[in-house]
Amino acid sequence: MGIDPASKTVDIKQPLFNRRQLLQAGLLLGAAGGATIGLSQLWRSRGRSATVTIPPLPQEAMHHGSGISPLKILREFDYGTVTQENGRTVREFRVEAQTGELQLNKSTKFITWNLNGRVPGPTFRATEGDRIRVIFYNKAGHSHSLHFHGTHPAAMDGVKPVRNGNVFIYEFDAEPYGVHLYHCHVAPVTRHIGKGLYGMFIIDPPQPRPPADEMVLIMAGYDTNNDNKNELYAFNGLPHAYMHQPIPIQQNQLIRLYVLNLIEFDPVATFHLHANLFRVNPTGRLLEPSYETDVITMGTAERHILEFSFKETGKFMFHPHQDAIAEAGCMGYFDVISGLPS
Repeated sequence: MGIDPASKTVDIKQPLFNRRQLLQAGLLLGAAGGATIGLSQLWRSRGRSATVTIPPLPQEAMHHGSGISPLKILREFDYGTVTQENGRTVREFRVEAQTGELQLNKSTKFITWNLNGRVPGPTFRATEGDRIRVIFYNKAGHSHSLHFHGTHPAAMDGVKPVRNGNVFIYEFDAEPYGVHLYHCHVAPVTRHIGKGLYGMFIIDPPQPRPPADEMVLIMAGYDTNNDNKNELYAFNGLPHAYMHQPIPIQQNQLIRLYVLNLIEFDPVATFHLHANLFRVNPTGRLLEPSYETDVITMGTAERHILEFSFKETGKFMFHPHQDAIAEAGCMGYFDVISGLPS
């Protein structure tokens, strides 16, 4: 591939990666499938010795017919390909904009613009101070881009469209630590985000947070008839996914939710957890949560870390407290399973 060092743009008339290369980069959907997610192994791979127990997930949940699996997306983090360059840790991520059809419910199909075949896109994860290199391939048929929240040089701000068939390399330092997001910034931005071009970007602090069962929940809406209103809503891509397949968690184990509101057209959305309180870490910019509640209000693109544990077993609902949003798809259950002592 011929990269122009000035523009960092290349032509992609030919395929750039074969299946083996994509698997090595961890980019193929389904590459990490299985009945149980080995989070304890993940922690060890990051140099941490703590063990977190993840209940087994139903096998059918890992291969959803619509091409995405919300139960899999929930705990799937992309740490990139790690190298050392001039004494610095470099994390290289490869992401491809595509077009695909998503079955939102029994009667509604939706044409998405997506990243690596999934909505939301991959959850990129790094540690503060890492060098980030994101190789963005646009094969979705329209001009798109990736705009990252956080700090970076102006040339890496992602407002310049990348034409269909081209590649752009975004490179910047991971800072500051916290919960961030990325999304396409090509106008009309509402349409590009609404069709699926968004994801979460987590920057961990240099001193790791305490071990926990960590999950990503991104709230978003679908304007299915182009009237600039949302007809359906979802956590992690599919309406009512966690109602049909509740999220299994362990009793008395710390849960850490990375929650993002990316609902367009509605000015705010709340997040409410039944039968419990959660501790709030605003934008993930603190090393410890700062206050406790059971409902938090978030504007569009606002995000936080929420921490809690359940001492009781059973199914407990979560949803925005705008009931119209919840009843149109943004609603789910935690299924608390016994096992860990209090």
